[in-house]
Amino acid sequence: MGLAFEDADTGKPRLDESKASKYIGKTVLIGLTYLDHNEKLIEQRQCVGTILTFSNEQGIRIGLRDSGESFDLPPDPRGIRVAKLGTYRLRSTGQEVVNPDFLATWTITKPPPKGKG
Repeated sequence: MGLAFEDADTGKPRLDESKASKYIGKTVLIGLTYLDHNEKLIEQRQCVGTILTFSNEQGIRIGLRDSGESFDLPPDPRGIRVAKLGTYRLRSTGQEVVNPDFLATWTITKPPPKGKG
């Protein structure tokens, strides 16, 4: 897909910025899962928008469809994949998204409270 390569200095996945034009302007459906430090579910959110930036310096900025606000994803390609054709329904709003270009899924785990390891 040309989304990633490994940074020789850090060993971390990075975006292949030479492919940015294939992503900018495309629709992405984002699914976020928030867990506490014990990996217990806190919340799940979904949103949809248009990819505005695709760079290792700025990350992946999304212009959200419902609010017009922007939402930033890290410049880490592991949570992004090409979406299968079809209609996707956002659980929280019932909004239907027809044939998004990409799906982005992320799990965010809160750190333990200070003083607990």
